[in-house]
Amino acid sequence: MVDKVAIARRFIEAIPHARALELELTTIGDGEAAITMPYNTELVGDPRTGVIHGGAVFTALDTCCGAAVMSHPSAPGGTATIDLRIDYMRAATPGQSITARATCYHITRNVAFVRATAMDEDQDLLVATASGAFTVEGL
Repeated sequence: MVDKVAIARRFIEAIPHARALELELTTIGDGEAAITMPYNTELVGDPRTGVIHGGAVFTALDTCCGAAVMSHPSAPGGTATIDLRIDYMRAATPGQSITARATCYHITRNVAFVRATAMDEDQDLLVATASGAFTVEGL
């Protein structure tokens, strides 16, 4: 039997930009995943405010969504992003890590559909939301 969780972990750890952003897969299984990205001054988009660049938030969300797809019981293998929409709700608080959480809520033969959120330490106010479609690839 294939250990999809282990494969997803190894896949994320092998992505160069995931390593550069220090993304840590904290939860994965049954179509759900969570990834934490620590605050890093090298990722600041605006030096005047210290706010993390939106591209780093996008990458955390995209990677988390892919992990959720890979861990879904109906997903036979790898995945790739087809389409991902991000709605930025507010700037992340400088100095705080960002956590992305994703759920793969529906899979067809070829496409997986995912919803995700990103938040900093203020769990009541989202930094961003995402919805997307990902490929469903065979083993």
